[in-house]
Amino acid sequence: MQDRPSSAPEGGPRHVAIIMDGNGRWATMRGRPRLFGHHAGARRVREVVEACPGLGIKYLTIFAFSTENWKRTQTEVAGLMSLFRRYIVKETRALSQRGVRVRFIGDRVRLDAKLIALMDDLEAVTAGNDRVHLTIALNYGSRDEVARATKRLAQDVAEGRLRPEDVDEETLPRYLDTHVLPDPDLVIRTSGEARISNFLLWQSAYAEYEFIDTLWPDFTADELRGLCVSYSTRDRRFGAVKT
Repeated sequence: MQDRPSSAPEGGPRHVAIIMDGNGRWATMRGRPRLFGHHAGARRVREVVEACPGLGIKYLTIFAFSTENWKRTQTEVAGLMSLFRRYIVKETRALSQRGVRVRFIGDRVRLDAKLIALMDDLEAVTAGNDRVHLTIALNYGSRDEVARATKRLAQDVAEGRLRPEDVDEETLPRYLDTHVLPDPDLVIRTSGEARISNFLLWQSAYAEYEFIDTLWPDFTADELRGLCVSYSTRDRRFGAVKT
C-alpha cells in the first residue's frame, strides 16, 4: 500500500468522515449519465483510502448510500446497487492486502441478498486488518440508526438487562452501528453543499466540519492533506476554556 502524502500533519485527525457528494453533477457537466459520475467517485475512494496511513488517519467513514437515496429514479438506484456489488468483488483482495479493515453500517433489511452476502464476506476477509479502518455507510441514515438503537435499548430495559436509571449519554452509543468506532474528528462534505444530510448526527457532536466546493470525483489525496493540516491548527476545547 503506497502511503501518499508521506508526512502526517502533527495533531491531524485520527477519524475522518466524508459525505461524498457531487458525482451526478460531475457527470452532467461532462454530458454523461449520472451513473458515470458514480463510477468515477468509486475510483476516487481507492486513492483516498491509500492516502490515509500517510496522513495519520486510522479511521475513514464514507457515506455511500442514504436511507433517503431510495427516492432517486429506479434506474439510478439499480445502477448504484450494481456498482456496490462490483466494487466489493473488485476491491476485496486489494483492500485485504493493503491492511484495510472494512465495516458496513446502516440497515441491511432493504438490500438484496447477494449484496448482503458480499458485504458479509468482505467484513470477514478483512476482519484481521488494522492499518486503516474503512467504514462504509450503506442504506444509512442517522435518525434511522438512533431509532433502531433506541428500540434495542428499550428491549434490554423491558427484559431486565438494563435499569432505566442507568441510562445516560454513555449508554446509547453502545447500541449505535458505530459502537466499535471512535467518534469522527473531522467531517468533510464535497460539492459545495453546506448541510450534514442525516449523517453521524450523534457521533459528530464535537467534530470539526469542512464544506468544500470540490465535486467528489475531483477530490484528491493532496486536498485531503490540506484539510488535515487545517484541522491541526484548530483549537479544540470541547466546551472548556483554556487557562
